[in-house]
Amino acid sequence: MANKISRRDMLKMSMVGAGALALSGVNAVAVSSEKDVKFDEEYDIVIVGTGFAGLSAALKASERGKKVLIVEKMGRAGGNSVINGGNMAAPMNKYQVAQGIKDSKELFIADAVKDGLGLNHTELLSTMFDKSNDAVALLEKCGAQFSDKLIFESGHSVARSLQATNASGSGYIQPMLKVLGEDKNVTIKTRTKFDDFVLNDAGKVVGILARENYKFDAKLFSDDLENTSGDKKAYKAKDGVLLAAGGFGRDLWYRQIQDPRIVPTIDSTNQQGSSAGAMLKATDLGAITLQTSWIQFLPYCSPDEKGFGAAVNFTNHCCNTYGITVNPKTGKRFMNEHAGRKIKSDACFAVIGKDENYPVNLCDQQAVDARNPIYTSRPLEAGVIWKFDTLDALAAHFKIPADALKESVKKYNEGVAAGKDEFGKPVDKLGGINISKPPFYASRTMPKVHHTCGGLEINTKAQVISYKTHKPIEGLYAAGEITGGVHGASRLGTYAILDCMVFGMIAGETM
Repeated sequence: MANKISRRDMLKMSMVGAGALALSGVNAVAVSSEKDVKFDEEYDIVIVGTGFAGLSAALKASERGKKVLIVEKMGRAGGNSVINGGNMAAPMNKYQVAQGIKDSKELFIADAVKDGLGLNHTELLSTMFDKSNDAVALLEKCGAQFSDKLIFESGHSVARSLQATNASGSGYIQPMLKVLGEDKNVTIKTRTKFDDFVLNDAGKVVGILARENYKFDAKLFSDDLENTSGDKKAYKAKDGVLLAAGGFGRDLWYRQIQDPRIVPTIDSTNQQGSSAGAMLKATDLGAITLQTSWIQFLPYCSPDEKGFGAAVNFTNHCCNTYGITVNPKTGKRFMNEHAGRKIKSDACFAVIGKDENYPVNLCDQQAVDARNPIYTSRPLEAGVIWKFDTLDALAAHFKIPADALKESVKKYNEGVAAGKDEFGKPVDKLGGINISKPPFYASRTMPKVHHTCGGLEINTKAQVISYKTHKPIEGLYAAGEITGGVHGASRLGTYAILDCMVFGMIAGETM
């Protein structure tokens, strides 16, 4: 329709008009003035998003007696936080200390910087380390339960990651939602879409415009302006607004603009509403984005199921930790299974090629016994991993040359015994577990878009930084995947939950 403006055109307008159309130094096209808005409801703090960052902020803000509103455009709370594997890096946690595992701030940061290709803003990582046990304490206070079996996540130098006992991010989100649901200071509105900011005469963010009864429509997702559903509302935020709206892994247009190789047909682990909309609205206020073209694939996903699926934890923590991954055409290994996600995703894509030659991950009963039993039972029930009495049967199922596969297993087992692996996997730290005790288990791998590493620039107080002044935009905060700088080029697994929790808490403590 001729009178409608596409999101692409809106983005161009905001870039071109930033200097010419100013309201107290802010793009007038994109924001509303407080004097022109009649607020329907008033709060101290308004939070956009109901994942780890948004909920942790609400918990901390309520402790200070703040009146909080959390808005969520989807029909249920939790976002991507509800559907991940539930593993959180927590350096110097009580289980790590009790087991005599030596860790440090320097090692925690160095691991992230190595995988992030040196693009990380290390002051943010330092803050995460300092407050990691505060994040654990907050989750435990809400009733979250952790396993005492630490995760030795790929790319980490030591085992430092906690796992929810139910092997899902819901193990953290549901307890937080329960506490917040009984909190008189906090209101949560689902199917309520953030549309815009409201500023006072000094340029401070003092509220938002939104739509209640919003009906998300995936068919209109490529251009949110086409979806006009919902009832317009204005919410005042006396102390400020926190953007905790997550990443843009399902935003087919924006992610391909950032990386042309990520065509719309490439699957994602993210929930359907993961878009760049809230982040781009912040740029209308002068917020700067960074590293948005660094989009991470998760190398543990299965081509035999859609989205995040059931196979991820099994492939990652059973096969990649204690087993091997092979090219089904050759039966040979082709990578260090303990390397970071970008390294492994690139290696897998090279094997998959154009003929969908999906790599096969395998391990034995020892590996399964060493991990949370849910990691194996769920994907077995879903039919996305397989169980075999012999390696010959496994090879036959996937049409792998049996002799070559058994030779690969033999060489790997010899490396485990010697404490030195030909691909550099730290087999000396894996407790002697090899691939020798039947039955054997296997899955297939297809990397999927998982985490958008870039986003809004923030400081250690979770304040959003302006490209115009290089200083915080008053009243605007951000936390979690909507921000950039923490992870650099590639995020280490289990760092994301800590990132979200820590900067959400900081925002809730300081707004």
